Amino acid sequence: MNLPNKLTIVRMLMVPIFTFFIECNGVYNITIALIVFILAAFTDLIDGKIARKHKDITLLGIFLDPLADKLLISTALIYFLTMSSLCIPVWMIVMIISRDFLITGLRYTLANKNIIIPANKLGKLKTASQVFGIIVIMLILIINKLIIKVNNMMPIIFVLYNRYLLCSVVLIKLPLYIIIIIILFTMLSGITYVWKYREFFHEK
Repeated sequence: MNLPNKLTIVRMLMVPIFTFFIECNGVYNITIALIVFILAAFTDLIDGKIARKHKDITLLGIFLDPLADKLLISTALIYFLTMSSLCIPVWMIVMIISRDFLITGLRYTLANKNIIIPANKLGKLKTASQVFGIIVIMLILIINKLIIKVNNMMPIIFVLYNRYLLCSVVLIKLPLYIIIIIILFTMLSGITYVWKYREFFHEK
């Protein structure tokens, strides 16, 4: 097994670790989960570069790499649905995940025909928006919990700032706007892939 595929396996193994810590909740656990997510996203960045640089692209890598990405990103997005404070509608997350698995399925189908679907610019922007958006939303969760913790210790100082400024502008509205931006990139890139390879959808 080559190095890019080993990094992909490591990324897949990071998913249950990420899930464990984010499920444990609390400032420290979510911070650890965020660090794990960033490290996993970094392995996605470097394994692709290594594979392309050394021309070491394999069928196993074509299969596992997007699967590892979808597992990591989908886990984070599904967890966000359990946080009522984020106010993210279920249908938005369903749209993002459905598109990702549709295109992944298309990639696998065409790979069996020896046709490789490379990531286009919109696809790269989509992935970047998902990773960056998830990181920002997790930071918001951490900030929220820190403010609540400090507010419990010094309520007179932080109560107005916490309730009227940060909560209303950032902690409630920003995550929803981030998800909307992710949807736009996700759907637009998905449409370009489907349109480019539309003839394969008519095969019997």
